[in-house]
Amino acid sequence: MKAVLRRSAFLLAAIALVPWPAQAGPVADALDRPALSVRNPDRAVLLGAARAGSRIVAVGERGIVIVSDDEARHWKQAGAPVSVTLTAVKFADKDVGYAIGHGGVVLGTADGGRRWKRLLDGRLIGRVMLAAAKASGNAAALKSADRLVNDGPDKPLLDMLVFDAKRVLVVGAYGIALFTEDGGASWSSWCARLDNPKELHLYAVRQRGGRIAIAGEQGLVLQSLDGGASFKRLAVPYAGSFFTAELPDDGTIVVAGLRGNVWRSADDGASWGQVASPMPVSITASALRADGEMLFANQAGMILGAQGGALLPLNAIPLPPVNFVLALDRSRVLAFTVQGLQLVESRGADDARKGASQ
Repeated sequence: MKAVLRRSAFLLAAIALVPWPAQAGPVADALDRPALSVRNPDRAVLLGAARAGSRIVAVGERGIVIVSDDEARHWKQAGAPVSVTLTAVKFADKDVGYAIGHGGVVLGTADGGRRWKRLLDGRLIGRVMLAAAKASGNAAALKSADRLVNDGPDKPLLDMLVFDAKRVLVVGAYGIALFTEDGGASWSSWCARLDNPKELHLYAVRQRGGRIAIAGEQGLVLQSLDGGASFKRLAVPYAGSFFTAELPDDGTIVVAGLRGNVWRSADDGASWGQVASPMPVSITASALRADGEMLFANQAGMILGAQGGALLPLNAIPLPPVNFVLALDRSRVLAFTVQGLQLVESRGADDARKGASQ
């Protein structure tokens, strides 16, 4: 058995390595089988969401894609050509978007998430990586690419950047990093640009202007200051995995992950300080509000707001474990839990701080 991070349909996937089938058959079957319709899609395990104009599009287990045109009050399921778990979705504008997931799948939409087509999967990823390794002449890369081809489509993609309607970067397990500049018609490997010789899993990628940050396994944090042309590995004083990252302003990087560890740098990664967390529970997701306030979510079902050098709970009653969080406005947060979607009327970090002091 090989081990690889899975965004499990029933557990918070970004937390632990679990056995992954050596045989790629079931995964390949799911790549070719459309998602089934479900009666209550908003109660499914959903792992990511994004805005497509005024619409919200969410994705999750078994290839489920759902859309809401009334700020998450009602949802409809959209058709998807795969039934593998989808881990993330992003949009370039109100029409053009991309979704990624297990089996190395990348889906594309041109109508705001109503209809999707498959642009990439793990079978093609193996061939792309093999071609790149042969062109580089790197023996280690060639060995890794051969293994990728032989394993079949069993590696999940976990996060992505959508620069515009045509340019997309996807990252995932075992250090996979692929880029398209033609809307998914062709792909190239960015692995050689990353200082990641152990092929550590890449869990999160964020962009702010020409800055790109990638957070991953075993304390891995990579930063590019030239739009992805080159990356530098940053020295972070924590060797545990980081499952999410944010770039709240110029020069600032925040990464978060195992056991509630949150680390912040205000000087492009030259130095770091730890952000106090109220509990030693793994942080699984983060988001930025429109005003730049950072939100975090953890396995204990808490939505946390950043205030000064600490995180404070915004919800008084814990939710089920949270996979993803989407800020709807200044006071409302949509939490994607293992028991479905839940709306949180958050108090805001300032109010939470006042309440904690009383």
